[in-house]
Amino acid sequence: MAERLNRYLARHGVASRRGADQLIEQGRVEVNGVPAALGTPVDPAHDVVTVDGRQVGEPIPLRTLMLNKPAGMVSTRTDPQSRPIVLDLVDDPRGLYPVGRLDADSRGLLLLTSDGDLALRLTHPRYGVTKVYRATVDGHAAAAALRTVVAGVHLDDGPARALDARVVATQRGGEVVEVTMAEGRKREVRRLFAAAGLRVTDLCRTAIGPLHLGHLREGHARPLTTVELRHLYDAVGLAPPRRR
Repeated sequence: MAERLNRYLARHGVASRRGADQLIEQGRVEVNGVPAALGTPVDPAHDVVTVDGRQVGEPIPLRTLMLNKPAGMVSTRTDPQSRPIVLDLVDDPRGLYPVGRLDADSRGLLLLTSDGDLALRLTHPRYGVTKVYRATVDGHAAAAALRTVVAGVHLDDGPARALDARVVATQRGGEVVEVTMAEGRKREVRRLFAAAGLRVTDLCRTAIGPLHLGHLREGHARPLTTVELRHLYDAVGLAPPRRR
């Protein structure tokens, strides 16, 4: 049965669907020796797919891990600047790619998965998967500033707003604001807070949809439990994979 090329590549752990589309647009993907186009159908039983001249192999097992990302690491599979990447923290990174990136200077909950369909739905605003952060701000987070964060502002890449923002702790020199977001554009929380007059000095993601960081130590990763997987797949309207 034929399927779209980007889904085929995602299912084989080459890249997320969006990443696969980029590979196709860059001319790095061929089907039966012919450069592929976006939307090309693939019959896994008969077609030969190559990326950079290498044949795509058998589908990899579907895995999803929770990682507590430290600051100073980038949430990508590779980095042209040779900075440390989050996959360096995983014993077996084959087929895994980050979902919902965190900036290099941010930390906290990051998901790594080999399931391209799951990754797509977790990052698409249509499916309404919320993300919760704890943002430490410099000084006092005035009520008016927090109202601005929730009411929304217009950034250079479009409107942005939080679903909720409230002070949950006070510490020397600043306050900790728990903020819930419906999407996660590049550095969106920091830029949103800056537009409201708040400077974020530390940002930690604590939850993605039904998943919570809990007591997972910084720099460590673990597979999701059967219950966590079920709740995560339910949140995006997918059937969880069967464990072998």
